[in-house]
Amino acid sequence: MTEKQVMYDYLIERMAGLSDKGECELFLQDLCTYAEIENMAQRLYSAKLILEGKTYAKVTEETQISSATLSRVSRCIKHGTGGYRSVIEKK
Repeated sequence: MTEKQVMYDYLIERMAGLSDKGECELFLQDLCTYAEIENMAQRLYSAKLILEGKTYAKVTEETQISSATLSRVSRCIKHGTGGYRSVIEKK
């Protein structure tokens, strides 16, 4: 296993161990810049809107996401691992 894989696994394990919204928020604030968090939130919310059947135009209008990023989000929903759908559908 490479050192990068060890670090990646450690990150995923720590994220999976977060217990609530507040703990997650504190972790993200320390780990990421505000812009990085904002971009992740924009992508996730855009995925939610796509899964709800909203048009690209409506998603772009509501989220101000770039067409290139929206295209990538859409590709991930259609051909990815199911990560967006799993997180969005989780209660």
